[in-house]
Amino acid sequence: MKYIVASAWPYSDFIPHLGTVLHLLSADVYARYLKALGNDVIFVTGSDEHGTPIELEARKRKVKPKELTDQVHEYMVNLFKEFNFDFSLFSRTESEVHKEFVKEFLMKIYEKGYIFPMEEELPYCLNDKMFLPDRYVVGTCPYCGFDQAHGDQCDKCGRLLSPRDLINPRCSLCGSTPVWIRTKNYFIDLSKVQEKLLNWLINNSELDDNVKNYSISWVKHGLKPRSITRDISWGIESPFPDTQNKTIYVWFDALLGYLSATKEYLMKIGKENDAWKEYWQDKETKSIYFIGKDNIPFHAIVLPAMLIASEEDYILPWKINSTEYLMYEGQKFSKSRKIGIWLDEAINIAPAEYWRWVLIRTRPEGGDSNFTWKEFVKIVNNELNDDIGNFIYRVFSLLKSRFNGVIPEPEKLEGIDIETNKIAYSYINEYKQSLDEVRLKKATDSILSIARLGNKYLNDRAPWELYRKDIKLAKGVMNVSANIIKNISLLLYPFMPSTSNIIWKQLGYSTNIYEVKWNEILYNDVEFGMKLNEIEPIFKKLPDDFLDNIDNIIKKAREEANSKRPHLLKEINIAKS
Repeated sequence: MKYIVASAWPYSDFIPHLGTVLHLLSADVYARYLKALGNDVIFVTGSDEHGTPIELEARKRKVKPKELTDQVHEYMVNLFKEFNFDFSLFSRTESEVHKEFVKEFLMKIYEKGYIFPMEEELPYCLNDKMFLPDRYVVGTCPYCGFDQAHGDQCDKCGRLLSPRDLINPRCSLCGSTPVWIRTKNYFIDLSKVQEKLLNWLINNSELDDNVKNYSISWVKHGLKPRSITRDISWGIESPFPDTQNKTIYVWFDALLGYLSATKEYLMKIGKENDAWKEYWQDKETKSIYFIGKDNIPFHAIVLPAMLIASEEDYILPWKINSTEYLMYEGQKFSKSRKIGIWLDEAINIAPAEYWRWVLIRTRPEGGDSNFTWKEFVKIVNNELNDDIGNFIYRVFSLLKSRFNGVIPEPEKLEGIDIETNKIAYSYINEYKQSLDEVRLKKATDSILSIARLGNKYLNDRAPWELYRKDIKLAKGVMNVSANIIKNISLLLYPFMPSTSNIIWKQLGYSTNIYEVKWNEILYNDVEFGMKLNEIEPIFKKLPDDFLDNIDNIIKKAREEANSKRPHLLKEINIAKS
């Protein structure tokens, strides 16, 4: 089966924080799972580099926007390698392949009559001497009354807006009231695809309820034309007639990146220029997107609308996996107020694989979730070290001391041994069902259940005592225990790939775990006679005074990260978290 796994593109104005990383991590976990099952998977995302925020940030730093985004992109690529992301391609909207793809794609829609020019009045800030992009106009939402709604979307009720919709609009940069100046832009007429779009939304049984219900309601209210060009200089040049000094609106630009990145990846591995269509125009291909809830309208309405308007039979989204917000100690992440932890700071505090597990364990799947350092310590020390790591090391140590490091043949098994093995395999079924339903956090529950089952089994059976009383039965208990470890290492792989490989190698396998085909080994018992390699504890507990010293730990991690950042990303003053 062919899959396209995609994650919302991180914006290139600064280093990603934990909330941003969560979507990339979720996509990585799911892509690794699909590959382990033997599927043909392309996993793409990239740096979202265009738009006014980057233009203004570059202006503030007295550099050109591309100089800023070049540094951000390179730094992110290296950080994501440390975080063990297995992208097919981490592209960028400044890629020449992407820029040409966007212009060609949109021109085809234009030629088919879906894009048209129209004069409009746009907000202009006399103080800042610039047209204000939608996001830079703030006011009161006409639908829910939220007084901090932006001109493109209300962050409270989620409705897509235009600056004209806002009550009491003001410039988000200086607070002044904008004036309205007439200019000509190009619009995509979403109403022309409304019926087909609504039909797809209604009939796609794989869409989550939060995505489906919200999008159907929004489409039924009527789709209006949306401006596809902007009066800003930083972005992809508009390909439409008489649009000098205009660029493509960043959202239309970035959404098409899923297609262009697939094309770019296949070109990089030597495929023909049109090989990407074998995925995007194959009705059997399944595409899944990992996003935050604020991105639902763009992925469930704007992207499929463009694909429908192309009239080229592109596959529409199979699943759109939207999470709620991840908070940081009860507050929203904020770069300006130094609220939160950024990726390069996080990996100075704990290993990247610990973070991978912690973030999935706090993933906001059913509602907003809250990252706290207290919970971080609990997850690392109790779940990773005590539940998983302690069981593995106890079994390995017993095999080394009693059986010369060799996994024994199960010469004798009693009912409890057979039943324990059976229960362990039932947890594998639960795990697979959870991942098939893209409930990643729930899948980790199954891993913990297996580890806790193993710990209880080991305590109840006490093989160190059976070794003296009934050596054959002791061999059976150790074989079952080793088999549980085999299962744990396989199921950990999508979440903690490096850690799972360490366990796999300690268990005695010569291959790497990412080379293993699950359909050949997942439900097969561990090979007896296999000899363990050198063993060591898998995890290390955080120190007892970790929470007491967290402010100093964060400060030190932030200073260390800042010292390694490229010059345009350095913080001049390191504020206390």
